[in-house]
Amino acid sequence: MFNLEYSYLSLPGKFYQLVKPASFSKPETVLLNGALLEELAIPLTHQKDLLSFLLGDESDGKTSPFAQAYAGHQFGNFTNLGDGRAIVMGEWITASNQRFDIQLKGSGRTRYSRGGDGKATLKAMLREYLVSESMHHLNIPTSRSLLVAKTGELVQRETKQVGAVLARVMKSHIRIGTFEYARHAGTTEDLQALSDYTLHRLYPEMKDGASPALGLLKKVMTVQIDLVVNWMRVGFIHGVMNTDNVSISGETFDYGPCAFMNTYHPETVYSSIDKTGRYAFGNQPNMIKWNMARLAEALLPVIDPEPSTALQLAQACIDQFEVIWVEKYYEMMLLKLGIEKKAPELYWLVDELLALMLQLKLDYTNTFLALTHDKVTGEGILAGPEFKPWLDKWKSILNKSNGDEQSKNRMKENNPAFVPRNHLVEEALDAAVTGNLNLLEQLMMVLRKPYHYQENLVHFILPPPPGFDNDYATYCGT
Repeated sequence: MFNLEYSYLSLPGKFYQLVKPASFSKPETVLLNGALLEELAIPLTHQKDLLSFLLGDESDGKTSPFAQAYAGHQFGNFTNLGDGRAIVMGEWITASNQRFDIQLKGSGRTRYSRGGDGKATLKAMLREYLVSESMHHLNIPTSRSLLVAKTGELVQRETKQVGAVLARVMKSHIRIGTFEYARHAGTTEDLQALSDYTLHRLYPEMKDGASPALGLLKKVMTVQIDLVVNWMRVGFIHGVMNTDNVSISGETFDYGPCAFMNTYHPETVYSSIDKTGRYAFGNQPNMIKWNMARLAEALLPVIDPEPSTALQLAQACIDQFEVIWVEKYYEMMLLKLGIEKKAPELYWLVDELLALMLQLKLDYTNTFLALTHDKVTGEGILAGPEFKPWLDKWKSILNKSNGDEQSKNRMKENNPAFVPRNHLVEEALDAAVTGNLNLLEQLMMVLRKPYHYQENLVHFILPPPPGFDNDYATYCGT
């Protein structure tokens, strides 16, 4: 059914372990992403065919599943890691010659499991499916979810929970942590092989520069800045921006303790394991810069054979981060306000708005939604006297700069009406685990058109009940 390739296995053996996924006697599909199957042109004659391939006990000798080795800085501390419960089934090549990993999560132990059972819970896998698909429809680079299936087993966490696997699709699962692993556990030749492979697979246009590895660093920094700018645009908090969760391909992935911000506050944290606010909403730019510095350190031996030259070149690249970030961040925020131009003289307009939102405890998504549609959702606080001076200045700038219709169109393209509100996500997931998929399917239907504002869907727009965020926490999807 699948004709898979295994280009990753051309790397030295220390970068992976060949491993067979656990087989499950009674797997059962819970969610199947028909749109993604069609998009990738994966031949599907029956759901059972896909399940049989991914979760069955096939031994036809045509596949070489593997778990990837990597390391990473977790909350600032370096540790050896690796795919402890994820197995790449192979690389699917589309008709347009695009290459995608197909990976199983929750498919059993590997040599990198570090004492874990290699399994996953249904609720965690459904969360990843829901949020990753939502991010895709928000036009943000992301892993995609092909299916979620119950395994027919119970897994032990705080309590026994329904076990499941998720099939994930990405351009690549190579991470900053893969390069850290190569630097710490391999030779310079291993690091060079990984750099060459990554460039060939993801960024072939960067291969012919004076220092291809430096070109790789610059390219990854650019795509990561673009990605985190997009997160800030929609109020997304990744929650665990460790270097092992930062993809070289610039895709969002690993949706464990992630969440969407309701009331605007740059210090918002929902992750149960982020006790210091390291990965708070407003600190995400600082953290992606920190992570890029770790990639630069890992690449030093292949940037230039002379250590002092390599350090100088890498540092010059990282030193450009702030300039690039500021320009791209404010350009995006001005687009959210309908202004399409690079205008440093208008950065104050964004800063004043965010200060007002913080002071008035406004909902992040709904504030921009109200500005976009000339309507006020919820309390109507935007119509209050505190907001009017800023509102008048903004409208005056729009009137001078361009037409109202063009501005509104830009705002509609950048300001979603619907995001996965945390209380709705939890409600839908809790019901789905019991076998009732109605709420989950309704929510996903709305999230497929996040920029299409509809008044009759106000239930999906309203913030959570008072007090909900005070105790809300998200967890790593184990």
